Formats: sequence, structure tokens, C-alpha cells
Amino acid sequence: MGVVGPGALLLLLLLLAGPCPGQRSRDPVFRPSFIHMSGSRVNSFFLGNSSGVSFSIILSPIDEDTGKLQLGNCSGSKRVGDWNLDVTPGMNISKVTVTLTRNLELCLPNATECCPSPLCVLETLQVLACRGSVMLAQLLIQAEIFANSSFTGNVSENATIIPNQAFQPLGSCPCNLTAGACDVRCCCDLECTPDLQQLFNGSCFTGVFGGDVNPPFDQLCSSQSMEFTPEWFPFLCVQSSLDNTPFLGYFYHGSVSTPKAHAFMISLQTSPEGPFTGYRQGDSIITEENEYFTIPQQSLAGQCIGNAPVAFLQDFDIRCLTSLGSYKEGLPHTVRINTGTADFIQQSVIYRTITDRDKFITESESLHPAEALCQNVTFAEHYTFICKDKNIEQVNVTVFLGSLCDGEILTQRFTVEFLSLRSTDGEELFENPGYQVGKPVRAANINASDPIGTLNIWQPAGRGLCASATYRPVLFGVDSHSGCLLEVGINEDCSLLRGNVSEKLNSLIQATHIGKRDNSSYSDPNDWVEIIRLDPFSSDTNVSTGNVKGFCPDIPANLNVQIMFAEVGAVQGIPQQQILAVQISFSTVVWQFQCGLSCANSLSFLPITASVQFIEVPAQPPIPRTRYHRIYAEFDCNQNDVCWPQLFYPLTRFYTGEPYSQCLAKGLFLAFLALLAAIVSNPWFSKLWNI
Repeated sequence: MGVVGPGALLLLLLLLAGPCPGQRSRDPVFRPSFIHMSGSRVNSFFLGNSSGVSFSIILSPIDEDTGKLQLGNCSGSKRVGDWNLDVTPGMNISKVTVTLTRNLELCLPNATECCPSPLCVLETLQVLACRGSVMLAQLLIQAEIFANSSFTGNVSENATIIPNQAFQPLGSCPCNLTAGACDVRCCCDLECTPDLQQLFNGSCFTGVFGGDVNPPFDQLCSSQSMEFTPEWFPFLCVQSSLDNTPFLGYFYHGSVSTPKAHAFMISLQTSPEGPFTGYRQGDSIITEENEYFTIPQQSLAGQCIGNAPVAFLQDFDIRCLTSLGSYKEGLPHTVRINTGTADFIQQSVIYRTITDRDKFITESESLHPAEALCQNVTFAEHYTFICKDKNIEQVNVTVFLGSLCDGEILTQRFTVEFLSLRSTDGEELFENPGYQVGKPVRAANINASDPIGTLNIWQPAGRGLCASATYRPVLFGVDSHSGCLLEVGINEDCSLLRGNVSEKLNSLIQATHIGKRDNSSYSDPNDWVEIIRLDPFSSDTNVSTGNVKGFCPDIPANLNVQIMFAEVGAVQGIPQQQILAVQISFSTVVWQFQCGLSCANSLSFLPITASVQFIEVPAQPPIPRTRYHRIYAEFDCNQNDVCWPQLFYPLTRFYTGEPYSQCLAKGLFLAFLALLAAIVSNPWFSKLWNI
């Protein structure tokens, strides 16, 4: 008996794996055989030999006597009504496609071939596969198709970004779950009266879920929570304020100091070139006592920090809520400030009295005037720093005083403004002519008598209606999206509605040009870029007037502002941002009156929105990298075109498609097969086989 060769062994394996002789094939059938159709196209597959098989589609009416579907016969065609049948034949599998040929848009005035009602199609179809007059298989389709959405404008694909709750908490009181009622054991719930809080004062929710996100940590020097304190603890503990702890929502920019005596003094800011010769943008202002000059500011979590340092050439305008019980005096105005040249200047302070308290008092409890305790406090402080080059020449402070009584909530306002000594009208900052992130974008009306313009977005209040919404300026580098609700009646005229919406949106942009830089001069036209307006309707477009009651198409309800900017250089190492172009466009929607369960109310709401997007473009296009360009991080797969570590990616720990043990086993098996193929293909192996 001869030795069986490798080819004979492979042929034997293939024969063993093949189908058994005489095995009966399955009957022809559709897979799936029943489809609930909600779109304009649906697919199924015919399993079986399609030679000599004819396919047809029919509408299946319901028998009025029995209430059942009537079975079809093989005399149908591939097109019936608004339905079309396409068959892609194959050897044993044929693809069957059923398509709706009519339009699925809602009917506009004077339009044809459209859907008069929101529900367009509600029909039952049968697809039959016949050989002659014998039916082989049947496919049942239940079509329930609704009209397309009425929105016809541009839809933004930007996903909603939820901020990281480790730095920006979504709510200040997470355990407040019930609106208009007091949640038991939730001590931060403002709807809980003092009498109710006494019932569960000793068992409040602790930690993040109770709103207490600022407990003292063990490493704090003033903390006594450690049961066994080592001897070296006073030398290695952390000296920090509770307002700057590594817990949820209590991170903010800058350092913190208080007007009290400090254990460690602040060293003067120095530069690599030599001693401290002046301030640079972002440097903290220093006082005569070698401490930070502080003014209350807002942290990232939204609360006000009373001892936050003031940064050079960074304006801000903040408001803080306080009551008489929690009111604290800030830094004394007698503190002298370091000018930047080892000299010190005194603040020039002007005191004024507030006459209109309604602008500052936001809430008041019902207390008898004779029983209320009142105190003269600071309502607002306005700081103006006059600068020349890197130094501070003068500090002007205006303090507004007023009477605050017990039970009242005061909205304190603190503003800081830096002006150049070379500017007489306060238009520019000498140190940084470019834009800073978070500062308002400058706008102008070049052809108007008053060149000062505005570029705003909405700041809704109350119910979110456009009638009560206020404005806030567009901040450079900060993408924003805002809107409000416009009340529209059922008998609203479409032309008047378009004009009203356009007027609301145009009120946000009272300008013709945008400043290229933060110090753009109104007298120099080259410092400004013209706003490019893309109107929603051109002159040759036939806009439908919308004669249907409660239905108006082509409403320009979305305002899109795109601002392109670039980094054009640097001043003393500080990057300078400059605006290159501004484009304004509109997106239209179809408004339809919504009455809910009953139409007793004759008013509906139309949401109108305004979005601002900042797009950074390179001042110079980057040099394209070659395929074999080696950079510093040559093994970084995110920065290189060729990534050698990914050659054995299935064998690394980064591959998570299968367990690592299986990947390793399969990899070793493939390596064995490759080695075996190399050995078998060698000529000496064939000689050894024939021995």
C-alpha cells in the first residue's frame, strides 16, 4: 500500500465536509416572511431556486364578512398602485425589494402628489412567488408610514456636550428631586422651611448626593479628622483654603489669599531675564505687603470667591448674591498697590450712596420694618486701572454704599477695567491688541452717526418667552446657543409672522462690521470686517404665503453666526487672536399649530434660536508630512502615518475583540502554519517525502 500524499488528504477532508448524497433541499420560502414597514423601502430574501419563478405584488383587502385578509393569486404584476417590486435573482438566494413611489412630504398650498394628512400610508401588501399557477412562497408586508418632519432647514450635527461633572457640576443640590416640595433629608433643598429642616437636621444626605461637596480632607493642616496624627504631620500638611479643595465643583483659576497674616509670604514674580520689572498679561497684582490684590470673583462652579486675585489686563464683571448674615467686607481700600517698578500707589476712592435699591435687592422676606436689622454695606465696586506699558499708573475705585436689612438678598456687583494711558476714550489696551477668550466681541455701525454696535444673544428668563428675554454679549472664543419662545396665534398671518421673527433675530445684531482686534479704532475702516449676510430668501424665490389655517412654511426661525479667527502673531510671548470674517445665515422651519389633546387654547409657541460658532483657521497652511517622516514621538500612532506597533495589534493588550488567551492561541497557530508552509515548500522536503 502506497503512502497517501498531502493533496489526497486535502481532497478527502473536502469530501467529508460536503453535503451527504441524497440530502433533500428545503422548500422555497421568504426570509423574513412578515415585515412591518415604516419607511419607503424594505428588503427580503427568497431562499430557493428562482429558475422559472415569477414574482408579483398585490394589495390585500380585508374580507368584510370574516375580517381576514384575502389570499392572492399568481395573476399579479410587479407594480400595483404606488408600490414597485424589484427582484435581484441569484443562484439559491434572490433579493426582493419593495419600494413606495409616492412623495412622503406634507402638502403645502397648491401642491400635488403629497400627503394631505400626517399619516400617509396604511396598507397591507402580499408578495407572491409562483411557478406557473402554483404559489411557492408568500411575503406579507404591513405598511404604516407617516409623513416626513416639517423641518426643512439646516440641521446641526454637533452633539450636545455634557460638561465633566468632576469640574462643572450640573446642579448645586443633587438630592432636590421634587419640584415645589421639600425632599426629606435633603438639607440643601431651598423649598424646605426651617421648621421642616429641624425634623431631619441630624440625618441629612452626606457627600455629593446631599450637596455637601466640600468636606475638609485629611491632609489639611487645620483638619482634626485624623485619629492618629504622626509627629511629622505639621511639617508635611497642606495649607489651603476650603474654597480650593480637590472635591466636586470647587476648582477655579488663580491663587487665594486673605487680608489676614499669612504663614508663608508670596515671592515677587520674576522672569528668566532678571528681576521683576513689570507686569505681563495674566500676572497677579501685588500689594505693598507682598500679597495678592483680591476682589470677589466667580469660580468655575458658579459660586463667588471673596479672596480671588486680580490678573493684569483681564477685565471682568461679576455679580454675587449675599445676605446680611453672610456679608463680609473685602480688602480695605487703604492697601497700596505695587506699580511694577518697586513703587507703590494709593487707590483713589470715591464713595456714593445708592438711591434705587430695587436694582440690587432681588428677594425680600415679609418682615416688619421695625423688627428688621439694617446695616450700611457695599452694593457695588468699580475698579479702573490706568496702565502704561507693563506698569500701573493709577487705580480709581468707585464704591456704592446702601442699607441692607435682615431677610433681604443683595446682588453685589464688582467690575474691573484696564485702560491704557495713551488712550483718551478707553478704546484699547496697550499690552494685548488681540482678542482674549471670554471678552466681548466688538461691533460697529460704520455708516451710522453712532458707530458703536452690538452683537448679542438671548438670555431667557422666567417662562423663556421672547417678550421677557434679555440680551448678553457674544464672548470671543465661546461657542453658544440660545433661544426663546414666540407666542403665535392660530389665525396668524404667515407674512407677518416671518417679519416678526426676522425682526426678533435682527435685533441681536445691531452692527454692520466686527472688529478685527480688541483695540480696533472706529476711525480706521481697515480695523473692521464687514458682516456677510445670507438672507433666507433671494429676490427670485417664490415664497409661499401659507393660506392654510395654523400652517406657515419657510419661517426663518434659526440664526447662525459663524466667526472665523486665526492666531496672527504674538506680543511679548502672548498669542494674538484676530477675527478674519463673520457670516450670518438663517435656517427655515415649517410652523404648524400644535393644540395637544384639545384645541381650546388659541395660542401656540414657535421656538426661535441663535447660535454662535467660532472657527479657527491657520494663518499659514501646515507643511504636509511625508509618509516616512520621523517626529519626536515616532511610536505615537495618533501622530504618524505609519504605525509599526499596530502590525501585531491583535496580539497586544489593546485588542479587546476577543479574550487575550484566544488571540494568543490563534496567533501561535497562524505562526505554526506559516512555519509549516515554509518547510513544506522547501525543495529538500519533497525529496525527503519520496524516500
